[in-house]
Amino acid sequence: MSYISSTLSDWEIVIGLEVHAQVVSKSKLFSGAATTFGAEPNSQVSFIDAGFPGMLPVLNEFCVEQAVKTGLGIAGDISLVSQFDRKNYFYADLPQGYQITQFYFPIVKNGSITIDLPDGTGKTIRVNRIHLEQDAGKSIHDQSPDKSFIDLNRAGVALMEIVSEPDIRSSEEASMYIKKLRSILRYLGTCDGDMEKGSLRCDANVSVRRPGDKLGTRCEIKNLNSIKNITKAIDYEASRQIEVIEAGGEIKQETRLFDTQTGETRMMRSKEDAFDYRYFPDPDLLPVVIKDDYIIKIGLNMPELPDQKSKRFIDQLGLTPYDASVLTADKLTADYFEQVINEVDPKLAANWVTAELFGRLNKTGISLDECKVTPSKLSGLLKLIADETISGKIAKQVFDEMFETGEDAEVIVKAKGLVQVTDTKLIEQIIQEVISENSSKVEEYLSGKDKLFGFFVGETLKRSQGKANPKIVNELLAQFLKK
Repeated sequence: MSYISSTLSDWEIVIGLEVHAQVVSKSKLFSGAATTFGAEPNSQVSFIDAGFPGMLPVLNEFCVEQAVKTGLGIAGDISLVSQFDRKNYFYADLPQGYQITQFYFPIVKNGSITIDLPDGTGKTIRVNRIHLEQDAGKSIHDQSPDKSFIDLNRAGVALMEIVSEPDIRSSEEASMYIKKLRSILRYLGTCDGDMEKGSLRCDANVSVRRPGDKLGTRCEIKNLNSIKNITKAIDYEASRQIEVIEAGGEIKQETRLFDTQTGETRMMRSKEDAFDYRYFPDPDLLPVVIKDDYIIKIGLNMPELPDQKSKRFIDQLGLTPYDASVLTADKLTADYFEQVINEVDPKLAANWVTAELFGRLNKTGISLDECKVTPSKLSGLLKLIADETISGKIAKQVFDEMFETGEDAEVIVKAKGLVQVTDTKLIEQIIQEVISENSSKVEEYLSGKDKLFGFFVGETLKRSQGKANPKIVNELLAQFLKK
């Protein structure tokens, strides 16, 4: 595809996302079959999942609780009465010939998620609904040249379909929305958000229009399984639609797939409407009736969510909004940080977690839960800085070894003789050597070149092998350079 002739500012991209989040539950939505990831194919299938005649689905109450908790987590309205419907279509990995879902009366309506924009402002994305539904099985076409295989382990797994309003205006906003939603789900414990394992998938509805015009015709991009692919697919599809319209063509409503190899979307099928699926209430399932006290009980046991935790970090710990947002974006990170600050200053801990720890994790490509530097080990290092046993510079060297070996900071410091020098007589001796060997620079400093003070500090620390206390060095140098 060629580049569009006009600038993107001449157009407005309108995006709505449908996120399929696998419910954290030990068993499926309508059967007692297990949901363990990575099990042998077709080893977690009940007669209900396999669509055997006469098998009656039984609703898993815990999945209902998880959906209610998610609804409360996005400030949604919980429906006191919801209903399961049959969505009728035929495919090899859907043995019943229909999917049990909630079309007419979903369990949650009218929620919202606030994303943090790069300019420091927030934007609220409305959520139209959350409905419960069962997943289909998996068709496998690349294991044999002339056969297809079916794995029904996922058939019947509980999903929450979380449908946003078309409030998103760029791929960047879409990425932020998915990240925020995934964070909320992980805090709640209702979905693990692991896109690589298929726990979180996204369909993106994309259209374009001139600013102020009515909504354009949308195309749906199916089964996007990474944030990177979501942004790439949206950007390509928006550009494709603009190019078609500017060339005098017309956008047709259709379902498209994103090709990760070419970075392009391609047509999958013309878009179906609701009547194509012939939805009707499932005759084997009664309406789900929820009482107010059930919702209140779940609400009283809600965990602290990302925005609440971020506000607390700012108000009570004195962190910057940026640090607070970084530290609360992921539950694992927030839990790690809160364990670290049990014994050390929060601001010092925030600097080390966001800069030193994250820097090394990004460089090595390992995750926080794989890191050998546990919260207690990092606390131990930061306490050595706080009591001036080691300098910040030495601490970074110690941290490098801790990251590689998992050894305690105190053990490394003692073994390598890295304890900070606070003996003023020894530091004075080093300073005198530096001054006597750099008399010309001393004269320049005294003549007004104040920036040379940093040179003397650096030389003194260098000669002490980084062990001299920087605060003492600065104080003594100021005295000596006045003489």
